[in-house]
Amino acid sequence: MKLTIFAAIASLGLTAAQDGFPVELNSTFRTTGPRNVRIDTGTYGPPVEEYHYFYDQWPIGLAVSKTGRIFTCYTRGTYLYTLGEVINETAEVAYPSLEWNTPPRGLYNVSNGITFGSNDAEHFVSVQALYVTPDDTLWVLDTGRPTINQSERISMPYAAPGGPKLIAINLTTNSIGRTYTLPPTVHYPDSYMNDLRFDLRSNMTESGGGIAYIVDSSNEGRTGFIMIDLATGESWRQLNQHPSTQAISEDVPSYHGLPFYLRQNEHPLGFQEEGLDGAELDQYGEVMYYSALTTDYLYSIETRYLRANPNSNPMANKDAFDNVKNLGQRGGNANGFTGDSLGNVYMLMPEHNAIYIYNYSAQLTLPYIRDPRMVWPDSANVGWDGYLYVTINQLPYQPNWNDGVDGRVHPGLILRSKLPDGASKNTLLM
Repeated sequence: MKLTIFAAIASLGLTAAQDGFPVELNSTFRTTGPRNVRIDTGTYGPPVEEYHYFYDQWPIGLAVSKTGRIFTCYTRGTYLYTLGEVINETAEVAYPSLEWNTPPRGLYNVSNGITFGSNDAEHFVSVQALYVTPDDTLWVLDTGRPTINQSERISMPYAAPGGPKLIAINLTTNSIGRTYTLPPTVHYPDSYMNDLRFDLRSNMTESGGGIAYIVDSSNEGRTGFIMIDLATGESWRQLNQHPSTQAISEDVPSYHGLPFYLRQNEHPLGFQEEGLDGAELDQYGEVMYYSALTTDYLYSIETRYLRANPNSNPMANKDAFDNVKNLGQRGGNANGFTGDSLGNVYMLMPEHNAIYIYNYSAQLTLPYIRDPRMVWPDSANVGWDGYLYVTINQLPYQPNWNDGVDGRVHPGLILRSKLPDGASKNTLLM
């Protein structure tokens, strides 16, 4: 009976909405032609603006400062720099300088026939993620693992201590504040730090200096969370190889209507198997929401279990494993996450050219934006101006996933859209 009523409403040219959804369920459809054939427009939600165009380097992460400065990062290889600042609609420059982006001894070295990324703690090697905290500090996450070409075969070297690091930059003076490196017992040679979040409140750690939560999405399989006490520099791991952080094997997503398999030179046909990827705190810093890239499931854990240091609490690892919550499916694979002042968790959905919202009050996944220009939304950031900013980089068409053929077409993009209900940057975790 409900379906009959819904169909009758649609036939009258009206739209039917579901309570609590920020967009109308029928807003993605329209009719065309003399017979009024229904089609999917591929679009819903608030207007999406083209904010910046990338013509040189394909972007990964971005961050927006309190004063509106935009910073972007680019994992490399061959790129001239790995951290940049947007200076106009079509250009970026190395930040804070080209010198900081140029390790004097190169991006990698070979020891006993094994390739390692640079161990240079005073220069950027390959920056994966950025974050601006409410005190207007830019945090730079360097994986220390650049992509390199060896004998026409693309590979990623192991990390060497000193290369993987977290760096704080004072945006008032554009100077390096502090560098955090990680011991090999916390950051493994095959670790890959993918994203980061912060809680700077003094009661989060015994030292009173706040904490960083870092995602390790290692494709080699040792996924988990890395925490850093920002006052002492001590670091530890949690949820190491927990099933909720692991990739789903033999997952075949569809991007833009095409089933996707991983095709790499001199490798058999494979699958995109990336573990723990998106992560976001709730607005009060009490819960971490997270998931692997190749899963349809969303998980959460109370952050007190991540903050428990196994170096001083022998039950910390078990307590964390025992308190993971499976929140169910969310409608597809998801890439990066971000959050706002109202507690909305935005999930980038590359299979759908869309961004979804997880609302923990409703315990539902809700639609926010869908747009044909979202050809792999990779990273998102909420600004103080009430906009959500997102990088678009066409990642499935990069050479490393397509037998060495680059199917991407410039420009890459930063898109932005107004947040719902007056939301803005969350400043409670300060």
